[in-house]
Amino acid sequence: MWLDGSYWQELKTLFMEHPLFLVGILLIIGYFLGKLFRRLTMPEISGFIFAGLIVNSFTTGLVTHELTASLNIVTETAIGLLALSVGAEFSVRKMRRIGRNVVRITFIGLLVTFLVVLVSCLALSRVFPELPVGYPYAILLAVMACATAPAVIIAEIHHLRAHGRFVDYLFGVVALGDAVAVVVFGLAFTVVINILNVQVAASYTLISSLREIALSVVAGAIGGLVLHLLSRRIQNPGEHLIATIGVLFIMTGFAIVLHLSPLLANMVMGAVLINLSSGNHRLFRQIEPLTPPIYALFFVIAGIEMNPGIFLQRTVLIAGLFYIVVRAAGKYAGTYAGTLACGLAPPIRRNLGLCMFSQGGIALGFVLLIQSSPLATGLIEGDPLYGVFPEMVNIVLASIFVNEIASPFLLRHAILRGNEMEAE
Repeated sequence: MWLDGSYWQELKTLFMEHPLFLVGILLIIGYFLGKLFRRLTMPEISGFIFAGLIVNSFTTGLVTHELTASLNIVTETAIGLLALSVGAEFSVRKMRRIGRNVVRITFIGLLVTFLVVLVSCLALSRVFPELPVGYPYAILLAVMACATAPAVIIAEIHHLRAHGRFVDYLFGVVALGDAVAVVVFGLAFTVVINILNVQVAASYTLISSLREIALSVVAGAIGGLVLHLLSRRIQNPGEHLIATIGVLFIMTGFAIVLHLSPLLANMVMGAVLINLSSGNHRLFRQIEPLTPPIYALFFVIAGIEMNPGIFLQRTVLIAGLFYIVVRAAGKYAGTYAGTLACGLAPPIRRNLGLCMFSQGGIALGFVLLIQSSPLATGLIEGDPLYGVFPEMVNIVLASIFVNEIASPFLLRHAILRGNEMEAE
């Protein structure tokens, strides 16, 4: 029986399907590749993502998409921790100093990014009419280009232990920009539906997106108040950690079940905590030792979800690479213009825009919305719009794929150079 090949195959299947075994394998592979990248003076995060690429179903096939579905709780936990950390940066003291500048940089950056991507896509559609980048699709592409993924940024800042005015501006601009992008996407989605006269149930309109944001803010504020009241009655550090993680899990699960934004809800919870009492800093310090393995696994899973095969499609290759370049140009130019308008120091002006290229969670949310709507699923073959939206989605997925791999390199460089001003 022991020599039977089918026995070993069954044993291998059993091991790979057990979540704990899978988590252990992914962490070890991520550890070694992260360490290798670090020795090569490259971001550790890129090593984690490449670890996922090596084992995913599109390359070696060691880990399938179905297996990673069992690890959703890891992804959700990582998002909650990341958002809580961002919220902790929104203290009233900091916002009084930089708040007005953050608003100005954010809105100038978003406007420039939107216009650059919109005009560029419309121009490309004149050269290649077959590409799904013309009017009105360019509107959605331009809005999706505005979102910045905070996960890579937060993880790299934690790894570098960076702090100071540059980091304060970075957190503020990313958080506010993503909140605005969600609202604008709701409006843009409704506009495109009306232009194309597609019969779509009103599951995601501007009103529903505003409701989502408002309820997420309320939930986060309540969660922050509850955790603050709990922490005042606790002296033991271990009990503090239990209470913090418990409330974080409840808040994240609550937001997901009610289709709110776990990112925004936990961000608000962190902001409320840090502003109610400076003593709540201890809560954030106590969860820091838990974050490295969770963040590592989060980025390994992100690599597993990536599909390099989408670049084999000619349409995606041409439009995807073009979209990546014009989005990067719009992001950098818009952020630079915003910092210039605020009269910020040269290190911030030159480097803040380089931190805005990461693209992931929020853009993926937009993609999932399009994929599940009648814009992509309710059309029959032969319809002029048939196949257009799946191609457009692949363009965005290609952009996410490249930016998730390339952005950590630029991010690390930008944070180190941008924080030169802290030593002055």
